[in-house]
Amino acid sequence: MDRDDKRRYFVVGSVILEVVTPLFRTRLESDYTSKGLTSLQAFLNTQPIKHILFHLRHRNTQCCVDGLNCHNHPSLPLIYCQWKRLYSEKPGNALHDCHCKFTANSVKLEDLDITLSSLILLNCCILTPADDVAIQGLRQYKNDYLSHNTTGRISQTEYKSLWTNLTNFVLQLDPSKHDDIIRIERRPLDESLCNSYTLNLLDIHKKLDEIDTSIQSIISDIQGQDANMQEILLYIRKDGCSCLGGNSEQQNQVQLYKKQYTLGQDVFKFHHQINLKLGFSDNPKGTVRDIVMMDDDRLVICLRDQLKLLICNIDGSQVDSIQVMDHLWSVTAVNNSTVAVTLWHDKCIEMYDINYKLKLKSIPIPKMCWCLWSGITTINNKLVVGGYNKLLIVNHQTGELVQTIQINWYPTRIHCSGDRIFYWGSYVLNSKNINKLYWYSYTDATHHTLTLPSPPRSMTTLQDGSLYVGCGDGSVQHVSSDGKQYNTVKTKGLNKILEFLAYNPKQRQLVTWTIDHKKCIIFCEN
Repeated sequence: MDRDDKRRYFVVGSVILEVVTPLFRTRLESDYTSKGLTSLQAFLNTQPIKHILFHLRHRNTQCCVDGLNCHNHPSLPLIYCQWKRLYSEKPGNALHDCHCKFTANSVKLEDLDITLSSLILLNCCILTPADDVAIQGLRQYKNDYLSHNTTGRISQTEYKSLWTNLTNFVLQLDPSKHDDIIRIERRPLDESLCNSYTLNLLDIHKKLDEIDTSIQSIISDIQGQDANMQEILLYIRKDGCSCLGGNSEQQNQVQLYKKQYTLGQDVFKFHHQINLKLGFSDNPKGTVRDIVMMDDDRLVICLRDQLKLLICNIDGSQVDSIQVMDHLWSVTAVNNSTVAVTLWHDKCIEMYDINYKLKLKSIPIPKMCWCLWSGITTINNKLVVGGYNKLLIVNHQTGELVQTIQINWYPTRIHCSGDRIFYWGSYVLNSKNINKLYWYSYTDATHHTLTLPSPPRSMTTLQDGSLYVGCGDGSVQHVSSDGKQYNTVKTKGLNKILEFLAYNPKQRQLVTWTIDHKKCIIFCEN
């Protein structure tokens, strides 16, 4: 019976994600286009809509525009992360606490889940009474039977009444969905798809905001710990699913970030090596261009000449791959299942789902460097790539270039650590400063330089915010978290010319790749 209960959950979840969610988006699009508006962003930017949504998020506020229609709702149905998705604060309005200081982001219909789209429909659009009831009912069923259902199962008794009402509500909004409903009801259980749907449907965002509030209150009581606490919060929000693992796991992560290292100390010891011969051509030199270690301990490796992403467990097992259309250059993790890559000849970012081996999107970046200067990393849930004498910040959800940071060199091997963006200048164009490591503070917009004993080649961040930087002379330099000091690492096995270094704080492991063989070397933390 457990499998039947899970299949019923899968069927209901499929209706919500495959039928109801796009149906809500279509109804919303129909509403704003009927008003002569050409995009969701234009709709959200209209004064009446912005005013309504503002008061669904903010309490005890009187607006300077249309003050007679201000409402003080006893509850705030629009949670923090939803508001941040829709709107950003305009610069220069810090003292003005009103909806007029916000502007709509370039959000698209596909960015709205069922909760957010239903909230906008119910509060901002003209609906018939029957449609209003149907939308409220569908949203409530999603919450009651899916989002708050941590077992991932629906009993036969619950299903009987739920399915009838669910069907009636969908057909009230769009009678043409009858065949889709029948098809989904007959669908057999797909375990992997069901697991994916479960993660999409669980209501983790409200919990993230509660954690956010709790951590902010802790920060106010602890002097000198702001940076560490902000890193913890950023780590949690990047991977919402890890917050569901219980208090003990969260406490372990907090303890990890509190650990501090002495520069140059033996942080790691050799654990094992992986022979990835299956992934390579006969001439491996220069084939591997980048490596990232995911939170679930999988490795994602850019194989340039084979035009593919190699995916395997950290022990080298379960080797799989994704074929791409051009030579790969660099890769970064976006979340537990998604990576973003740059390509050898294209000025674009491509994003892939490594679970389903699918290309999700391609984001063209006309100002982006290609080839030798096309590194990629993440900061504040945005992507960072190199431009010509620029660092480019890209919103991967909307594809928008949100910020351009002017620098003096074409940046190579970009890497973010906390609020800092590290890079070095192109060896071709920057021969006089070949040993310099540069970094930009995203918080106070300042530029910094650290001169190393040899040209940097690779780098990664450890759990205390310090960095390992692999250099051209075969040394690894341990750079302090403030970027001002360094010391040479003496650990055996790290005294080679390392093309790549990748550390994962959750796994507490370091993966390296040297230029002279086909093996990844894995080090574990002491």
